[in-house]
Amino acid sequence: MKQFLQKSVVYVLVASLFSLASPAVVQAEIIGTLSAIEAAQRDAHLAQINEVLAQDQVRARMEALGVEPAHIEARLAALTDAELAKLAQDIESAPAGGVLEVIGVVFIVLLILEAVGVIDIFKKFP
Repeated sequence: MKQFLQKSVVYVLVASLFSLASPAVVQAEIIGTLSAIEAAQRDAHLAQINEVLAQDQVRARMEALGVEPAHIEARLAALTDAELAKLAQDIESAPAGGVLEVIGVVFIVLLILEAVGVIDIFKKFP
């Protein structure tokens, strides 16, 4: 019995060593310049929007409207590049004290996403 167990363990170890030596499948492709620029612009737009949303006044107003911070992040991630660019442009062109306008724009974008069906935040309310 002991010899059978030892042989079984040796066979299992040999099989696992052979499976470790098999090459992994890797797929690589060239990233185009336009794709890299779009990704960088998206990151810049997200950083700009998050900078505004990180302000205490904005967070307090969004919570007063019933929007949770986790939902804001999820909704921003769901926006297309064009929507992010438009939102960032609206934030840029807003007057210095225009925090409420930014909140309004974000809220409208969130309502549009809800109407289209990308998100389902209002289902939790009866």
